[in-house]
Amino acid sequence: MKSVAERRNQLEARKADLLARVAGIEAEFDSHDAKDWEEMAVERESDEVLEDLGQSARQELRMIDAALGRVDDDSYGECVKCGATIAEERLDLLPATPFCRDCAARL
Repeated sequence: MKSVAERRNQLEARKADLLARVAGIEAEFDSHDAKDWEEMAVERESDEVLEDLGQSARQELRMIDAALGRVDDDSYGECVKCGATIAEERLDLLPATPFCRDCAARL
């Protein structure tokens, strides 16, 4: 069973990874300087993929920040919907989850 401090460290490490990923995506956007239409079309396709990855990373960052807030107010590991304890196995797979298995299934 992981302690709350270990969970915090796990969440903060994932947050650092995601922030680095977002910075890399933004740097990739800034590096585009295609001159012809064919190159611009390829870059546009790449941009769409990068934008999806960036959106996904930003969503996960919001979830991590919310989870760190729950750590700070001593409610981490409790379902925000019903107040039940979130199973350790679920937190192992989804450390930022705000919901127990039952409430997540209902959503």
